[in-house]
Amino acid sequence: MDHPTSPLRVAHFVQRYPPAVGGSEAYFARLADYLTAHGDAVTVFTSSAVGLTDMWRGSREIAEPDDGPVTVHRFPPLALPGRRYVLKAASLVPVRRWQALTAPCNPVCPAMWAAAGRYAEPLDAVHATAFPYSFPIACALRLARRRGVPFLITPFLHTGDPTDPHDRTRRQYTTPHLRWLLRQADRVFVQTRVERDTVVSLGVRPERVVLQGLGVDAAECTGGDRAAARQAWRVGPGEPVVGHLANASVEKGTVDLLDAAARVWATGKDFRLVLAGPEMPNFRAAWDRCPHRDRVVRLGVLSEAAKRDFYAGIDAFALPSRSDSFGLVLLEAWANGKPNLVYRAGGPAELVRDEVDGLQARCGDVAGLADRLRRLVCDAGLRVRLGEAGRDRAGREFRWADKLEMVRREMLVLRRGSPT
Repeated sequence: MDHPTSPLRVAHFVQRYPPAVGGSEAYFARLADYLTAHGDAVTVFTSSAVGLTDMWRGSREIAEPDDGPVTVHRFPPLALPGRRYVLKAASLVPVRRWQALTAPCNPVCPAMWAAAGRYAEPLDAVHATAFPYSFPIACALRLARRRGVPFLITPFLHTGDPTDPHDRTRRQYTTPHLRWLLRQADRVFVQTRVERDTVVSLGVRPERVVLQGLGVDAAECTGGDRAAARQAWRVGPGEPVVGHLANASVEKGTVDLLDAAARVWATGKDFRLVLAGPEMPNFRAAWDRCPHRDRVVRLGVLSEAAKRDFYAGIDAFALPSRSDSFGLVLLEAWANGKPNLVYRAGGPAELVRDEVDGLQARCGDVAGLADRLRRLVCDAGLRVRLGEAGRDRAGREFRWADKLEMVRREMLVLRRGSPT
């Protein structure tokens, strides 16, 4: 038996991995770096997708470093004519493992499933993410059960609008095959109390659920050039700027934010809206109808340097999302002393304290969102008060080392004894 302090051997399964851009992707890369910095060995199993649509349309060639501390195996997603309809029909078979492998949103990678069936390197734990992409998680479960090691999930479960019993986002993230996967896990890492309560309500034993939360490294997201950013955006002297960094889409609230901004502009208030991140088709459809394009700056995907300039250049951050389990970008905004505006839904509703370090609007209430947006645009003192409260809190409560060590500690506990 290994000594309790000997290095861990961990397999990670994730739907995409950097250079792909996304919250769960970035988190698993950070966790892998943390583990390898402690002498652990990490092998990542992922699809070869970079963009979101690559998960359904095919693969890309990605050159992996030969001497990197993390071993990454990428597998091409299956691209079929009529793919969505074929998988939808297949997923109707009421076998949970089969449904996990055939959910239409999945990157279906047959070679990943095969690799999980033959991987023979030393192994202490298997860790998987993220809902609703269940194919990699089912592959992870296969490997864990075959090798007799603990199976851990960080689902990033989106709970949606708590006031709507039929919330579409919550239904998507709590389908029967996803509930089944949760119940197979020896540990489930959650980001908020709401997510924890939801996971327990879905049948996971409370002692297997770890309330973790995420962190922020101020050095990575602060120190940008405010003057240069605002000059590039052609912002007038004293003109407030509201930023939004996400996959631009209906689900992330980008379309509602455009509509709310239009209502504020209609009252004669001047401000600039800066959108950053990849754009989804449902956002582009709304953009084609937008009458205020001259007031909106679209930046696309940001480099790390451009992200720092983005946060330096804005005055407030808005993420009226229906589909976030936590919202790392909210921590980054706080690290820059910027207040957050969110919908009362999912993780952001618990993370952002209304009137303390940000503002909240009822989920889907565009008029209410516009009212809070107007307040932030018009009241510089309010922006400073909320932003400074957020900066103080980010530095005290959301340190990456604390959050990542929780995961490593649970892996060590599970290796020393049998799963709870």
